[in-house]
Amino acid sequence: MPFINDIVKHKSLSIVGLEKNTGKTVCLNYVLRRLNEMHYPCAVTSIGVDGEQTDAVYGSAKPEVTLYEGMHFITSEKHYRMRRLLSEIEAVDPRRTSLGRLVTARVLCSGKALLSGAAATGMLRQQIAQFQQRGVPLSIVDGALSRLSLASPTVTEAMILATGAAVSPNLNQLISRTRFVCRLIDIEEVTPELQSSLMPVEQGIWGVGESGEVHDLHIPSVFLLDKMGDSLFSHGTTIFAAGAISDRLMRHLATQKNIADITLIARDFTKFFVTPTVYNDFLHRGGTLRVLQRSTLIAVCLNPTSPQGYTLRSQEACHALSDAIGLPVYDVLQKQEQQ
Repeated sequence: MPFINDIVKHKSLSIVGLEKNTGKTVCLNYVLRRLNEMHYPCAVTSIGVDGEQTDAVYGSAKPEVTLYEGMHFITSEKHYRMRRLLSEIEAVDPRRTSLGRLVTARVLCSGKALLSGAAATGMLRQQIAQFQQRGVPLSIVDGALSRLSLASPTVTEAMILATGAAVSPNLNQLISRTRFVCRLIDIEEVTPELQSSLMPVEQGIWGVGESGEVHDLHIPSVFLLDKMGDSLFSHGTTIFAAGAISDRLMRHLATQKNIADITLIARDFTKFFVTPTVYNDFLHRGGTLRVLQRSTLIAVCLNPTSPQGYTLRSQEACHALSDAIGLPVYDVLQKQEQQ
């Protein structure tokens, strides 16, 4: 599948599922196998626990993670001892997780492993930077349930989105939920000049003037927006929310008389915690959305089966979702079975 050639253009990649059992591990195994065939070096870790043989919730069989000779990986002490491959330890992080310290190792002989990595995105960024310093060109992070924060461009440069019947057995609902996330990922970036001005801002709601100057609006909570009146726009109609963007904030802005002039800026798509109804209403009334950093969506992969026993027609589902989001959609498991 052609998206492998796009992956190697980036230094880091996240694989994120909209729900549990959407095929992240299958997708990860496909990517690792193809990279191994290309003799392309990489490092692998997880923000959750990946590679277990049995699903902890449904008790169903799950694919294990296969690592190949020369690859680097990070996992907890507990799961490092459970590996079924030959490897050498390269480093042990003194910071402890619930499963022990994190072990960095290089695979000497291919095999299976459980991956359980850092729980915080800050630690993941450090690990990716360390691999780059050591000359490893690509780091891959496998996500946990609904951890879209992992796909933030502040953590990884590119992402693969996994969706499927586990999201909804109803194809129309599956398409609707996946399309909404893809719309968020596709929000346009601000200018480089404005990005440079706003990137250091870590909290609060800020106004952006016509010349690009930024001003702290001193709003401690979105619950106080109704009391701000016109002072919310005292420095212009461009607003930057450094933290999460909620329905309350977006709904408040959508009801303003000058909504057609309002631009709301988020740090990236993972900061939107809004419902499709409020999001669509904001845009329908004339509001504009922008992000400081836009994520690069490499591919969308679909798992047509769910652990509850629902199964979608793979080809029909892939085509329908592809038409809806304007991107190719791949059933990785079906492609592997055909080879």
